[in-house]
Amino acid sequence: MRQVIRAAQSKALFRALCTIHGRQVTLPDGNSYALFPTAEKILELDDEQFSKMGLAFKRPVLRSAAAAYVTHGDDWARLSSSELVDELQSVRRVGPWTAGAAVADYTNRWDLYPYADLAVRTWVGRAAPSHFWFHNERAFGAQWRHLAGEHLSSLTLLTLAWGSQHGDIG
Repeated sequence: MRQVIRAAQSKALFRALCTIHGRQVTLPDGNSYALFPTAEKILELDDEQFSKMGLAFKRPVLRSAAAAYVTHGDDWARLSSSELVDELQSVRRVGPWTAGAAVADYTNRWDLYPYADLAVRTWVGRAAPSHFWFHNERAFGAQWRHLAGEHLSSLTLLTLAWGSQHGDIG
């Protein structure tokens, strides 16, 4: 859902989709939380339902991903994380950034996240402003990989979590 739109807008659309069409689970504190809808539920939604949530633009990729999951989900579950990143890119409108981010989220392997993207560059710059950070995506990626070393996954996740908590994404 993060493709081509601002993070705050993506977050709002994601939460709306979950709240309206996802299963509600009760948390230990008694509050409830809405999960992302199942692939089958996404495929049941009509065009008007997508439009009412502001997701008309996202409708094709959500349907494509849901249909692919229904067809290939069992096979995907047997793949390594790296193989899954490659395989997801066969889904219409899913490229390397989306595949890497999705697999990072699913597997908790944040070294697969596109860690040179604007979100990581922004949050690391704000979290450690006295350090010199490259602004160019490729140069930053090499710098981040070098500095993080074997902790690439953990530091990428911590940086994204820091940005989510302290940033301005809504």
